Amino acid sequence: MAMDAGEIERLIKEALPDARVTIEDLRGDGDHYAALVQSTAFEGKSRVQQHQMVYKALQGKMGGELHALALQTGVPEDA
Repeated sequence: MAMDAGEIERLIKEALPDARVTIEDLRGDGDHYAALVQSTAFEGKSRVQQHQMVYKALQGKMGGELHALALQTGVPEDA
């Protein structure tokens, strides 16, 4: 079962309320997405820690409903 881009964004924003989230469906199949997530919560965190925060926000759906996610994270430039 594919996962909707809106659901991915909702889950991320639920965990990181100030997040700016951009989702792109890479193949149009609802299984392969690219996401850019920017949040002040990432400040002082390594890239690995930032990605772990996003994966945790996805509540175990990664690898199941969500097959592939190319993830870019960072702190907003105006933060």
